Amino acid sequence: MVFSSQLFVFYFLPLTLLLYYAIPWRGRHAVLTLLSYLFYGWANPLFVPLLLFSTVVDYVCGLALVGSGPIWLARLARASATVDRWSRPLEPPTLDASRSRRQRIALIVSICTNLGLLAFFKYFNFGVSSYDALLTSIGLEYLRLDVAFRITLPLGISFYTFQSMSYTIDVYRGHAAPVRRFVDFACYVSMFPQLVAGPIIRFSEVADQLRHRTCTLAKFARGVAFLSVGLAKKVLLANPCGQVADLAFDAGSLPALDAWFGAVAYAFQIYFDFSAYSDMAIGLGLMLGFVFPKNFDSPYRATSITEFWRRWHISLSSWLRDYLYVPLGGSRLGSRRTYLNLFLVMLLGGLWHGAAWTFVIWGGLHGSLLALERARGKTALYHRLPRPFRVGATFAMVSIGWVFFRAADLGDAIRYLEAMFGLVAVPPAGTLLGGVLYQPYFLGAVLAAAVVTWSCPQTWDWTRRLTPPRAGLTAAGLLLALALLSTQAYNPFIYFIF
Repeated sequence: MVFSSQLFVFYFLPLTLLLYYAIPWRGRHAVLTLLSYLFYGWANPLFVPLLLFSTVVDYVCGLALVGSGPIWLARLARASATVDRWSRPLEPPTLDASRSRRQRIALIVSICTNLGLLAFFKYFNFGVSSYDALLTSIGLEYLRLDVAFRITLPLGISFYTFQSMSYTIDVYRGHAAPVRRFVDFACYVSMFPQLVAGPIIRFSEVADQLRHRTCTLAKFARGVAFLSVGLAKKVLLANPCGQVADLAFDAGSLPALDAWFGAVAYAFQIYFDFSAYSDMAIGLGLMLGFVFPKNFDSPYRATSITEFWRRWHISLSSWLRDYLYVPLGGSRLGSRRTYLNLFLVMLLGGLWHGAAWTFVIWGGLHGSLLALERARGKTALYHRLPRPFRVGATFAMVSIGWVFFRAADLGDAIRYLEAMFGLVAVPPAGTLLGGVLYQPYFLGAVLAAAVVTWSCPQTWDWTRRLTPPRAGLTAAGLLLALALLSTQAYNPFIYFIF
């Protein structure tokens, strides 16, 4: 189930809001958790036990971190004497230099379980295929695995494993207190607005809201505006740009101009696709009383790759910084180690996005650019250019990187890059594609995407103060998006595969 579907907009969301606000406060987390499991299991009910297993493991590990032996069980038993005490958090472990053996084991179990699930379900097929390809290339075909079955990737596993794992890490570090009630933690992990594609919500960002939050008309109205703008961005901009990108990337050969047009269209598609989902997630959270952090900050207005990653998918960038880059040593161990850490973090970030060599190269490319910018001590390699040129140069480099993100395999990525730089001969039939790419509908969509990207305010700022004109435009965008949604057969969502 996706947000940009009639099933969600006209059936699931009204049912959720009706049940959520009809029951007392004490039961809302249970209802929200059950509805989130329904949302998650709609595509495949077998995904739900996996989510529940990960949740139980991290919940138990979080409790085990508050003390040694069976002490935490006794504390929970005493706390259950009154219902009100269950709403209060347990005390986080003390910030001393040592940790008990039980605490270290609990952390290891949590990390290994989450990474083990992620590695098996996401990288099993990739590992087998890479192993077989390597043996074939060196003439050892008889040692191929040739596994007859393939693993189905559960939706959102990259997101909820990172989110759940960060909880136990924060508790271990003493930065958060573990949750008493299992239903509260299950609600945090499975909450449907951000379950499938983020943003990656840290427990510290919603811990207080799980215990107490306000549900006001102003917050609900802003949530509706977020949802409306996000749906409009998805249907009116991301989908037509995606059609242009599909035409270009699926073509056998095409002129350089057409290749660049397709790459730019894909850059707009992935931005409006993902930022729209984040907008809708934030809006749905507000409608339920939760305030989620901003996940995009106009990334295509960045003047360097470093600034781009401060603006793009902020929840993932900060997660990689705090839970990977800093533990690796960050920038504390000298220049060379800093460059290596930046490269490794982005390499792993690329692999997190997808199990393919194209994602590894995409991550390595961004890691190399980040390290190069850090080495120069400037915000960008082209820091002396006027700001519009710096923005354009950064967007061009990001768009080139997106080719690896979009291409089916490494060979297709290389062929597409060759087309972008005019390194391949284009047969006469290849020029016919322009007649489809440059039709008014597609040209208008790409142009509108560019105007919104570089000229319009962000959704976060647009919805902060809903004046009558803004409310009218938002309502008009929603109605137009719903009208087109009923007629569009093309409605993919890129980040569902991650």
